[in-house]
Amino acid sequence: MHHHHFLSSLTLARHAKHRKIKCPMVFGISNNGYSISYETKNYLQTVFSNKKTTSSSSSSSSSIPNDPLLPVFSASGQDLMDVYDQTKQACDYARQAQSPCVILYETTRRFGHAATDRQNAYLTTEEIQTMEDTDVLKSAMTQAVALGTTTYPELYHRFQEIYEWTEEAFATAIQEPKVTLEEMMDRVSAPLASLPKTITHKDGKSSNDTKTNKPQVMRKHMTRVFHELLDQDSSVVYMGEDVRHGGYYLVTEDLAKKFPSRVLDFPPDETTLLGAALGFSQLGLVPIVEIPYAKYLDCGVDMFYEIAIQRWLSHPDRAVNCGMIIRLQGFDRGLFGGNFHTHNMLSHMPPGVDVVCFSNGPDYVKGMRHALLQAKAGRIVMVVDCTHLLNLRHVLPEERDRAWEFPYPDDDAMLGFDEIRVHGSGKAKIAIVSYGNGVVTSLQARRGLIDRGIVESEADLDVIDSPFLSAVSPGLENTVSQYDSVVFADICKTGPGSNVFSSMITTLQENGTLPPDWRFVGAPRTYNPLGSTVTFLNQDQIEAAVEKRLLKS
Repeated sequence: MHHHHFLSSLTLARHAKHRKIKCPMVFGISNNGYSISYETKNYLQTVFSNKKTTSSSSSSSSSIPNDPLLPVFSASGQDLMDVYDQTKQACDYARQAQSPCVILYETTRRFGHAATDRQNAYLTTEEIQTMEDTDVLKSAMTQAVALGTTTYPELYHRFQEIYEWTEEAFATAIQEPKVTLEEMMDRVSAPLASLPKTITHKDGKSSNDTKTNKPQVMRKHMTRVFHELLDQDSSVVYMGEDVRHGGYYLVTEDLAKKFPSRVLDFPPDETTLLGAALGFSQLGLVPIVEIPYAKYLDCGVDMFYEIAIQRWLSHPDRAVNCGMIIRLQGFDRGLFGGNFHTHNMLSHMPPGVDVVCFSNGPDYVKGMRHALLQAKAGRIVMVVDCTHLLNLRHVLPEERDRAWEFPYPDDDAMLGFDEIRVHGSGKAKIAIVSYGNGVVTSLQARRGLIDRGIVESEADLDVIDSPFLSAVSPGLENTVSQYDSVVFADICKTGPGSNVFSSMITTLQENGTLPPDWRFVGAPRTYNPLGSTVTFLNQDQIEAAVEKRLLKS
């Protein structure tokens, strides 16, 4: 009752009723008065209080809810017929009214919560004995026999039958093969879908209109690809907070106008949002879930981890489908909103989630197409969006170079998890590895080193854009081993549990593919103030790291 998953779902159900949205759901709550050792002291009765009335046609008492949004039914757990009657009423109401309701089963806990629950630490011997003597099953059997539904010999035969089944189940389980590490690893995610050679569009036409394919900023590419994905696949739904009117950064501009039934706004509760996305995916839809700011993932992180583990918890032959795309926007450098709108830590990267962070429009489009391919195959892909890149035009603002505006990519182009982009000759002896906003900062650092005479030309210093973050991509591993020196420039904060490159460096070292001369730089391990970018990874840090590598060599 106190858990936020339950409270979020209850709140959403009441909100659906208020908005006249169909939500046939029955919340069943078994109330024994304890949360392990914590005594609730009739809290549920207070929260879900009912008025009582006497029917004119009989002397029986029934519940009339005092909450118009969430009717409440109540049954005694010791009375089998009452449980049946009230449950049927609750289900009938939910079906007929297409609305949510609650049913409380008032019962007594017979035994402790678990083997570790030391009841004698908070209950008297008499209380424990009284609870143990209150046998719900015995009461139900007595009622069934009294009503002529069954007999004691039939119940005894049934008991023996169930006992034999249980013994047989245990004997079978003992003989089953023990789990293996390979099996546990394979269950984490759905198999990776292969990239198709071509993409067939439903109308047989290309979405690449040359008249509108002029170089544009990243945000324009993002808006266009979401229109493309929803247009090409009717199972895709876009959901978030304030997304119908374009969202906080206009990424979903006009999306609801074209797809009014598949662009959905939710109340500002990330637990609710992610929980609904999981339900959608299990029904065969493919949700694209927009988390408005990266820091807000913390507010729904428990549900996020539930999504990540769903397939692992499933039987391999009956795996739960939970494929979806999670858009984590509002990441890294920015002046607006302070720390809660410029979050730059990726602490939540559990097994079962593919994480990517793109630096430019074309890669975003190709990567999002690939993300949808994987989501349809049952994988969970989280795309991290750097705010600073959305409307960036110039790598070198003083030159007005418009170097970060690009044409929309070809219709059949995808960017797989194993691919990287090298800005440079590919023949330099030293390279900077980064992702997202760090790529632009690294390119600016390279220019600064050239201007200061530290590096002779762009051909002498490569910048590697490696967008796949949840593991070392084959493309990065194969490429980075060719350099004498490498600087890993991470836009996340330094320190344990905060960034992605620290673990990648360890993996490269274990695999023998890490160059002997390397250096790591990241954002300072503090929080981000309002109106300043002093706490983010900057050009000077990267230049200093490269310069030290060059001096050493």
